[in-house]
Amino acid sequence: MSEDPFDEIEQMLSAMFGPQMAADAVGALRASGVDPEQLARMSGMGDLSRLSPAQLGGLQAQMQQLFAGAGSGTVNWKMGQDLAQRTVRGAGDPVITAADAEQTRNALAVADLWLDAATDFMPAPGPREAWTRSQWVERTLPVWKDVCAPVADAATSALADALEHQLGRLPESEPAAAQMGALGRLMRSMAGTAFGLQLGQAIGELGREAVAATDVGLPLTREPGTALVPTNVTAFATELEADAEQVRLFLAVREAAAARLYAHVPWLRGQLLAAVEAYARGIVIDVDAVEQAVAQVDPNDPEAIRRALESGMFAPQETAAQKEALEHLETLLALVEGWVEVVSARALAPHLPLAVALREMVRRRRIQGGPAEQVFARLIGLEFRPRRVREAARLWEKLGAELGDAERDAFWRHPDVVPTAAELANPDDFLTMRRAAQDLDAEMDADLASLLDGTLGYADGAKDADTGATPASEPGDEPGDEPGDEPGDEPGDEPGSGGSEPGSDPGN
Repeated sequence: MSEDPFDEIEQMLSAMFGPQMAADAVGALRASGVDPEQLARMSGMGDLSRLSPAQLGGLQAQMQQLFAGAGSGTVNWKMGQDLAQRTVRGAGDPVITAADAEQTRNALAVADLWLDAATDFMPAPGPREAWTRSQWVERTLPVWKDVCAPVADAATSALADALEHQLGRLPESEPAAAQMGALGRLMRSMAGTAFGLQLGQAIGELGREAVAATDVGLPLTREPGTALVPTNVTAFATELEADAEQVRLFLAVREAAAARLYAHVPWLRGQLLAAVEAYARGIVIDVDAVEQAVAQVDPNDPEAIRRALESGMFAPQETAAQKEALEHLETLLALVEGWVEVVSARALAPHLPLAVALREMVRRRRIQGGPAEQVFARLIGLEFRPRRVREAARLWEKLGAELGDAERDAFWRHPDVVPTAAELANPDDFLTMRRAAQDLDAEMDADLASLLDGTLGYADGAKDADTGATPASEPGDEPGDEPGDEPGDEPGDEPGSGGSEPGSDPGN
């Protein structure tokens, strides 16, 4: 056994979560002041099923200190936030100088002036700010929780349930069977911590590259406003070997355009989060696959455990409902990015010589797997499809050219009006299909109105039968004649008698 009592628990966590997360977790353990002597008295921690009840209880007590911070949810967001902050600081996080702040505010103000000529949406309310990388993490984390928590909570619970189910099928003679409840609680806590660390790592990596508050297409702040990250803007310009001022203005216009859209389309944020929650509700883990994989793993072999975890044995099964939710989410994100791209291009064209080249660079960055695609794929399984963005941009461009800016933007007024995934697949036919649908609706409304007021052609006879209405008078009828009277009939005569008494001979 190692002289350092923390080494053994790090080995156990490393087998389950990987060396980086294990090192961070043990670092938190050391900082928390837990009793290393108690950890030293625990042996065999590489195999949880072999721990005695007393050892397991002691380990769980120590782990609870490590896992403190999860709050009422499943995911340990405190550890995730700490890891995200360490990740961005590890890459360097210069302070915002007065010059940086002024340049950023000026760029965002100019962006709003240029956008006034490209959209009827007014500038987003709120401040124009310059953020450090750490501030980007701090300011966006609450929304990341909103986005990721439903999926992380559901996946953590599903994983813990699957493990508890597997333990529950062990023979009663197995030591783990008698400790199933404690093991289940411990695994649930450890899974929540693992997710918190994974999310923190991913968000921290994104914070090292994100250039603005809406860099991934989502409104990552609770309150409206616009922000750029000068350190990352400069790095992006250096990577492109482009003029830093033009890059700053280009990114400022994109940020201001996205902020306008989210500020003036109040249903959009809710629809995005609802799609994520719908996906989370359907998370199911294949218990049989877990059991088969676990049966082939030596619990005392950390490398075998790690290989099993990395093999995807805990990957959720994608259901039809989840596919529908992801399609809806992908469609909305593609529509947002496409609209921002088109509106920004129009706003920049008269002012920025590099606008077309920078637009192509951003497209290429997205196709190659930029931060947005990587984070979404890692956190919630979303593959952000560049094909949909190109088609969305073509659709918004066509609508603007044929209908004008106001009518183009009117398609955001309600979720029932915004283009669907099927319509996005055929952007060139969108207006034709919408007009045909409107014509059909108008025809059906007119027919219904005619039916209700009795002016529909085939409804005349039905109306007469239902109401007992009398047929229209014939030519030659005198006032007071009964229906069917012939000319010459007097009131009281039989219809068709011509005024003769019953049985009389006409002409007498």
